Amino acid sequence: MSLLSFFEWCDGSALGNAIRSSTYTFPILEVFHLLGLAAIGGAVLLIDMRLFGIGLRRRPVAEIARYAQPFLAGSLLVMIVSGGLLFTSEAIKCYHHEAFWFKMISLFLAILFTFTVHRKVTMADASRVGPVAAKLVAIVSVALWTCVGIGGRWIGFS
Repeated sequence: MSLLSFFEWCDGSALGNAIRSSTYTFPILEVFHLLGLAAIGGAVLLIDMRLFGIGLRRRPVAEIARYAQPFLAGSLLVMIVSGGLLFTSEAIKCYHHEAFWFKMISLFLAILFTFTVHRKVTMADASRVGPVAAKLVAIVSVALWTCVGIGGRWIGFS
């Protein structure tokens, strides 16, 4: 099965047709998707602002990261589920749209970075991570998640 065949199958599925033909399902899914983006953005910004040395300086980065982890993971799950459902209703459009691929690549890189490099730096002993490295990780993290959001808006507005 080729990638295009998979997209065609999703687009023609009963689920895709049901979402596409419903007046309210797509907008409701979009609301959950955007709320997930806002929640993950808040969790990421909370951690990255602390890494950058802005705010919550009395708390160790690891403590803030542990506190934000359930919000980050939960909102990511909401985004993936709602995004997958939205995708089924317009899969062929997505296949041919460069914004979709930009968002998917950005999402893959953001998730990979967040759960590898970012996690390693935030959970490390503060004395082991220099201020330049912490700031660089924060900048990359914010940039990647911003690209995910930009890709989503690009899909929505074109």
